[in-house]
Amino acid sequence: MTPTDGLDSVIAAHTVLSDVDGLAGQLTLRGWSLDQLAGHTTFETVAHLLLEGFFDGLPDDLTPSLGQARRAVFEEVSAIDEALVALPVVEVVRALMARLADRDDLSTALKLVAAPAVFTTALVRLKAGDSPVAPDPSLSHSQDILRMLHGRPAGPGEAEALDTYLVTVCDHGLNASTFAARVVASTRAGLTSAVLAGLSALKGPLHGGAPGPVIEMLDAIGQPEMARPWIEAALARGDRLMGFGHRIYRVRDPRADALKGAIRRLTALLPHRPGRLDFAESVERAALEILKAHRPDRPLDVNVEFYTALLLEALRFPPDAFTGVFAMGRVAGWLAHAREQQAGGRLIRPQSRYVGPAPLRAA
Repeated sequence: MTPTDGLDSVIAAHTVLSDVDGLAGQLTLRGWSLDQLAGHTTFETVAHLLLEGFFDGLPDDLTPSLGQARRAVFEEVSAIDEALVALPVVEVVRALMARLADRDDLSTALKLVAAPAVFTTALVRLKAGDSPVAPDPSLSHSQDILRMLHGRPAGPGEAEALDTYLVTVCDHGLNASTFAARVVASTRAGLTSAVLAGLSALKGPLHGGAPGPVIEMLDAIGQPEMARPWIEAALARGDRLMGFGHRIYRVRDPRADALKGAIRRLTALLPHRPGRLDFAESVERAALEILKAHRPDRPLDVNVEFYTALLLEALRFPPDAFTGVFAMGRVAGWLAHAREQQAGGRLIRPQSRYVGPAPLRAA
């Protein structure tokens, strides 16, 4: 393996959007640290922060225009048939988003921000045998997401918890999905193409597809006293422990703590699965102790996936919708990066080193 396998340490873009300091465990979004934003502001405010300067006519308050965008994309829900309902949620979201016009204007961008919220919630309901709920443009994005999911207004603290999540995951440096979006944007393809590339990368189990298996792990462990034997057996089999370790962070993922605080506030207001957070914390402690002994040469700590799973479970999203909810937040970052790449970047075309056999030469 060479130092550039996986493009580790290779600077592939200059950006004003976000910075991930893996050694200090700090995430910066356009000059603001994550702890200044998560739990203190709305998704619309941070989406505006990311998109500002990249679109003409961007309104100071995105709430009304994003509400109208949700209403517009809801028309595509009528295209969902039984064959689509049978597919995984994120694959149907991708198919429906591909029906949107592939342009570079603000209207297209807002529809792309709205689309994962509208399509994911509609699919959850359809899979449960319920009818989709049409958006209410007068509500905030998080309030309307939860209303479209549950068919009722958001309960105390629920919208604030979802806002915290969407803010926490809206952008995170040049991760796999954002890089994919920038590569497509560098070809001057439209924003829909760039976002679809990001979504396709996000669904992989090493990226946005990881939180769902965290719930499977917690359910399989079942009781705190089973955490150590279950984790030790998993590592002995060579299994990857979902929710622990990160490609960039060498200390605790700051997003995990932001989400843990949101879960604690939410469960205090709306008790759901009592003792679930305490149980998860016991699993976390056991996992960290075992990982430290198992891999003393490699710092492994809890990452955003672990507490993402718990927060989305508390908000009653089913695990197969988790990647779609991740996309609800990350789409703002994809769009900002795509526009940044279009504005000043060249076609992304890295080199590769051929290591295959040489052609045969005639004697």
